[in-house]
Amino acid sequence: MRYFELRESTDATHWTGEFRAKRQWGLPGVACPTCHAEWSGVLSYPAVDLTLLPERNSFEEPRLEPYSEYARLATQVRPLLPPGAMLQPGCTFGPMGGTAEGRFGPVTVFPSWEIFLREDALTSFRARALRGLIPVQAELSFPAQGTEPLHELQLLPTGRLHEACLPAGRPPPCPTCGRQGFRMPSKRWLDVDSLPADLDIFRLENAVTLIIATERFVEALHTLGPSDVELLEVKAVPGSAHLPI
Repeated sequence: MRYFELRESTDATHWTGEFRAKRQWGLPGVACPTCHAEWSGVLSYPAVDLTLLPERNSFEEPRLEPYSEYARLATQVRPLLPPGAMLQPGCTFGPMGGTAEGRFGPVTVFPSWEIFLREDALTSFRARALRGLIPVQAELSFPAQGTEPLHELQLLPTGRLHEACLPAGRPPPCPTCGRQGFRMPSKRWLDVDSLPADLDIFRLENAVTLIIATERFVEALHTLGPSDVELLEVKAVPGSAHLPI
């Protein structure tokens, strides 16, 4: 199986779509007492609804909190997550809501860690039985009537970057907040032993900003014509392999 990283497109010649939107809920960022980092991640679960939580108002304002408060709120959210989901400070929930304008391609990656499908693209992908599609309709208002709605894909973090492409001697993840203090490597491989056998699109556990798709997904993508996506093939090798940087 071949794998590809899906990136935000830098080609503005085909599509003009853009939106200004945010999610309704999110966990706070943290000031960690162990690693002393102040940080907030980009992980999101658009299909997770916090409406019924008694403290749902506590999830509406982006902010920085002590780790103890983050952990308290995370405990309330965790039962609502899909199996295998992970949390991190700043994790957001619910569909994107806001305004949009212009013409969107069949598939749009924007920002680089989020992916949106037009209605016709979603129908095509479902017909090809792509695995792992969890679409959530974005709550976007368009100035023109009749614009096809956009659906965001909820992507589970699963699979990992290969150890050989990560910085040697880096510190382990913080035992309290889970922060991994390394820069994204410019040369990347996937640990094939960690990749899911039942998903055609997913995130990575140790690099949640990367969207990874199988060749089945990419083949289906090509049938739709030009999209707001750039593709980079990423090799998947056994975890025990030693690779040159």
